[in-house]
Amino acid sequence: MIVLDMVMNLLIDSCPSYKERSENYMKENYEEGEERLLYMEMSDLAEHIVAMYKNNQTDEFDKLFETIELLHTDGDRDVRVLASVGLLEDIQNHILRDEKLTLSAFETHLGSVSLEWWTHLINAWEGKSDYFGGPIKN
Repeated sequence: MIVLDMVMNLLIDSCPSYKERSENYMKENYEEGEERLLYMEMSDLAEHIVAMYKNNQTDEFDKLFETIELLHTDGDRDVRVLASVGLLEDIQNHILRDEKLTLSAFETHLGSVSLEWWTHLINAWEGKSDYFGGPIKN
């Protein structure tokens, strides 16, 4: 099972172009031994992912989105929430800030479980679902 301490290393391994930016982010935002704010790191990664897409630099997307799917399927509850509310929702927010991008453009990259969370987040913000905690299973 994937736990929070494993998330950033998994994501950086699947998106090597983010490694240097992540290292700079760590230096600029944390003191030695300080607790990491993973939701803030997810926002920074989301910005990087959307910039990659805008610049047609999607060669890392297959591995990256496989990892995001893995976080949803093999992560503990905290990891699943971080992957959806932390990362997917931040990707959506960055997309919505750019009139040239659409949410549907990223759907082809998502695995089935990640797509379910992606759609659920959209539905929650559109008022079609009153529960932000994830897709409800019957």
